Amino acid sequence: MSLVSGLAVYFIIWWLSLFIVLPFGVRTQAEVNDRRLGTTASAPAKAMMLRKAVATTILASVLFGLFYWAIEVQGLGPDLLSLLPMPDSLK
Repeated sequence: MSLVSGLAVYFIIWWLSLFIVLPFGVRTQAEVNDRRLGTTASAPAKAMMLRKAVATTILASVLFGLFYWAIEVQGLGPDLLSLLPMPDSLK
């Protein structure tokens, strides 16, 4: 895997991990009774984006490490998909 490919895959994994991490620990303005003018009651009271960015980076690094290990060390790739058994209805 080249450096550019690795960075592209890491960016995609990081972005997907962000959407996994975003809902954790969110308390809405309605839950804490701190509704601000011009916002909905379901808006977060405190977004804590720095904490979520750090958690996302850690999660994405672990997932990318597993991906890299599977591709580079174990040699898994799309060429092995032909070895999987196919149902008769797809043949």
